[in-house]
Amino acid sequence: MPRAQTETGTKSAAWSDRRDTASAAATVSRTRDRYNGPMDDEIERILITRDQIQVRVRELAGEIVGIYGHTGLTIVAILHGALIFLADLMREIPFKMQIALMTVSSYRGATTQSGEPVLTSELSRGIEGQHVLLVDDILDTGNTLRFVQQEIERCNPASLRTCVLLRKTGKAPPEIKTDLVGFDIEDRFVVGYGLDYNNLYRNYPHIGVLRAELY
Repeated sequence: MPRAQTETGTKSAAWSDRRDTASAAATVSRTRDRYNGPMDDEIERILITRDQIQVRVRELAGEIVGIYGHTGLTIVAILHGALIFLADLMREIPFKMQIALMTVSSYRGATTQSGEPVLTSELSRGIEGQHVLLVDDILDTGNTLRFVQQEIERCNPASLRTCVLLRKTGKAPPEIKTDLVGFDIEDRFVVGYGLDYNNLYRNYPHIGVLRAELY
């Protein structure tokens, strides 16, 4: 092959490599910006502050003590949304209890629309004959809670009650039983304090409305 053609081919390959490298770097930069950007800038408004949450969590713990006394309690929490709520709530309850965890997926990937719930991790321990308090982050369409309540009932607990941090009053089906509710909220897509969008914002300390252009 003539030298000129060889040099031309080498330059073209080098240019292609640089272009691919630049494109990959731009993608990494956009991803880094998406993950590292200040969360406050991406919240339209705060619905419930961290201080309001902590006050209400203590009140809920007091209501739980009033219901169960010291008769024994097993909390079943739905991951991952209820993780922070569970951690704060259980530390406000002064008697011994047992914890069981299960993972249910209904929001898959970058979506704000709840789909059919899928059990991705079964109960971490048996609950037959036990007094169970089901803890979840939010009652929205009711699909997840209905599904999990049915799953727990199949395990023959002595009793089953449900506690949710948030309830969307405009969407929550009236037939879905909730015994304890932290806050009733409007029908907006909220993140923070364990609630996420595409597995982000769980660590935001307040509960806020995510800016619409971000989803």
